Amino acid sequence: MSQEPSTTESVASARETLDGLRDNVARAVVGQTTVVDHVLASLVAGGHVLLEGVPGTGKTLLVRALAKSFGGDFARIQFTPDLMPSDVSGHAVYDPRDQSFRIRRGPVFAHLVLADEINRAPAKTQSALLEAMQERQVTIEGQSHELPSPFMVLATQNPIEQEGTYPLPEAQLDRFLVKVLIGYPTESEEVALLRRATDERIGDDLDLSGVRTLLSPTDILALRQAATTVRIDDAIARYAARVVRATRDWPGLSQGAGPRGAIGLVRFAQALALADGRDFVTPDDIQASTRPVLRHRVAPSPESEIEGLDADTILAGVLEQVPAPRT
Repeated sequence: MSQEPSTTESVASARETLDGLRDNVARAVVGQTTVVDHVLASLVAGGHVLLEGVPGTGKTLLVRALAKSFGGDFARIQFTPDLMPSDVSGHAVYDPRDQSFRIRRGPVFAHLVLADEINRAPAKTQSALLEAMQERQVTIEGQSHELPSPFMVLATQNPIEQEGTYPLPEAQLDRFLVKVLIGYPTESEEVALLRRATDERIGDDLDLSGVRTLLSPTDILALRQAATTVRIDDAIARYAARVVRATRDWPGLSQGAGPRGAIGLVRFAQALALADGRDFVTPDDIQASTRPVLRHRVAPSPESEIEGLDADTILAGVLEQVPAPRT
């Protein structure tokens, strides 16, 4: 009778798989190492990602490369002011042949859904994603329809141009496990990007020819299961809770993070530990998770904004003041 692999073997195998997945995505995406690592950790943790960056930084390419890497279905939704909720989830269509209604599923029925410029649609349309993100299902004409598994939403928004945009409701922001900031590439990365985009290529077609399909959706579910076995010591759990609780009465914040922030902090830290080949979470994992997990769940006070302090700067101050457990 074959024996079940030990936790150590499972963690080592998961790290090897994630290393291969990271290298595979890098065949299409130049640079953005931290961004790729955080997106992969979110995929393993079973969470959704809010990508914030200026246009042309490779957000769509990243999502498509990731979908191809595990053979997942990919869908892109361009959010516009006239986009309707049914354009996201789907709707019933009358079929005159048999005089009945049939369900036409929307683009949300995919493993990876890119919600491009999500803040360009009004709140009613944005909320169409809420049920899908939280419940992994959508309701059409009173009937519930399960979404594929794994299911992940990666939403983008432009931090510069605010005219004609609608801020995401707090309830929807809280559904995103992390908010990942995408900056401009370095000079060497931009040169490599130019070479890759112009050598014997015409137009702006996304080059995914070097990306291979390494895994299946079932393999992603196995990675998620492996992440749940990563140990959280009581002292580490208390540390994560203290960091989140400190944001609720921090002088520089007008709004702190809720309990879902603490849960997300631990889940994301587990995924980071797994990617590092460890079966336990350290204080460093919690600290590395704090800004991506909490930056969209806290709000700087007006006084902090006048002083030019953003959420990341304030969260760095929180980490300095909350004592970390000794390991």
